[in-house]
This record gives sequence, structure tokens and C-alpha cells, in this order.
Amino acid sequence: MRHALSLTAACIALSLGSTEAQTVNIWPGVAPGSEQWTQQERVIENTPLGTVIFNVVTPTLTPFLPDRHKATGTGIILAPGGAFVALAIDLEANSIARLLQERGIAAFVLKYRIVEKRGEGIPQMDMDTAGRYGIADGIQAIKVVRQHAAEWGVSPDRIGFMGFSAGAMVTSGTVLQPDSAARPNFAALIYGAPFGVMPAIPKNLPPLFLAWAQDDLVARDAVMKFYDALTRAGQKPEVHIYSAGHHGFGLKKQGTTSDHWIDDFNNWLDAQGLGARRFRPVWQDSVRGP
Repeated sequence: MRHALSLTAACIALSLGSTEAQTVNIWPGVAPGSEQWTQQERVIENTPLGTVIFNVVTPTLTPFLPDRHKATGTGIILAPGGAFVALAIDLEANSIARLLQERGIAAFVLKYRIVEKRGEGIPQMDMDTAGRYGIADGIQAIKVVRQHAAEWGVSPDRIGFMGFSAGAMVTSGTVLQPDSAARPNFAALIYGAPFGVMPAIPKNLPPLFLAWAQDDLVARDAVMKFYDALTRAGQKPEVHIYSAGHHGFGLKKQGTTSDHWIDDFNNWLDAQGLGARRFRPVWQDSVRGP
């Protein structure tokens, strides 16, 4: 009950137009599967990637809601990357969220569970095992956003998911899950894909946007393998392959065509009828007023 009350309070604060994003837990208690986790979350600021988070045990959503007069009714959950041992929360989530928010799109930054960081570098690990917690959190995040669509001014049938690197693997898990009704309505995978065993590709997937750079030696092969699996299954994803940009370009300005991936995504979103086109949000009159 305490969780429900805190979530409701946060929703009301957001719907009243608070400029400070309110963070909410996505599970009503300990996230399933991590009941025995004892690691302590760590936040490191001012890295070359901005703020980076380690040892996430409690997954959360931080909404970035647009002004109600600009709102399109579209919402996008953002999953940053970090090889499932970290989250590049600034480079691949908060900065993207602010751009979407300015464009009238509600953004929801997902801080999903990752494995404990015990040493330097990226440990050797089974990506399917490491990613299963984040995928479960991604699926739950979609449920939370849809359950509170009215308070957050989004339409439950206009909820997308965007992930970067490992976050794109989280995105793929939400898209490929067996329950088609629980999938996002559209999704974007940016320089990432399933990094483990290639999952089965269901029929009737939502619209997909894929973007990566040809000189990305980290994710290129996995993304191309996923693209091939999609097309063999009869899917027709939107694909943008940039000649340069390397891995993790985010919103970096490198003088390459990858600098403009967000513009390509926005154009695609508009073509899907999910972007800047006016949409009357379903605000609660008792909260927002006339």
C-alpha cells in the first residue's frame, strides 16, 4: 500500500507540471530474482560518459514529461547501455529524454538491474544470464507506464522502447516476448541487439528502428545478425547504417553522419504518426484542470 501511495503522489506531482522529474520503483517490493542481492548501488559522476551507475538492485523509472500543451501522447522508455555491469545514464538516457521531452514526447528513463561490479573492466559472462534481469525490468516498466498513462499524459497504445548497446538487448527482450499485448507499440535499438543466443522471432512485431555504425567493432556483428533474423522472419525494420561513429555514439558530435541519428529517428517517428503530430492527451481533469 505504501508503494501505491508513493507512486500516486509522484504521478500527481508530475501531472501538475513539476519541473523536477520524480522517480518511482517499478516493482511493489524487491524485484523478483534479486531477493538475495546485497551489493550497494554506486553512482560516479563526471566520467567521460557523464554520470555512470553501478550495482543496481532496485529498478526505477524517472519520467521526463513535456508541457501539456506540447504533449503528443507518445511515451518512450529509455534503457541505457553499459555491458550489464554499468549504466551510462547521462549519455544514453537523460540527455535523450530531455530532447524527447522538448519535442512533446514523454520519456521514461529506466534504471534496470545489472550484475555486481567486482573488478576493473568488463567481466566474461553469459549475456543471456546477465541480461535477463534488465529484460524483466523492461517488461515491467511497460506495464507501469500503461497503468499510469492517464496521470502521465500518454496513450497506452503509443508506448515505445528505446535502448542503447546492452539496453538495446533489453529492448529486444520486450519486443520478442511471447505476450504480444505486453510488447511496446514501437521500438528503437541503437548500436545493440541480442548479444547471446538469437531468440525466436515472433510474427507481427511492432515497428522497429535500428541504427549502428559500420566501424562499431563491439556491436556491429550482433546487430547485423539480428537484422538478418528479422528479415528472414518477414519483418521490415527501418535501418540506418552510418559509415562511422564507432560504438556508444549517443548524442556525441563527432563530425560523422551518426551525429544525426536522432533526427532520422524523429523523422521515422513522425512517419509512424507518433511524433510531433498533435494528439489530445488523456489528462485527468481533477488533477490538471481546464
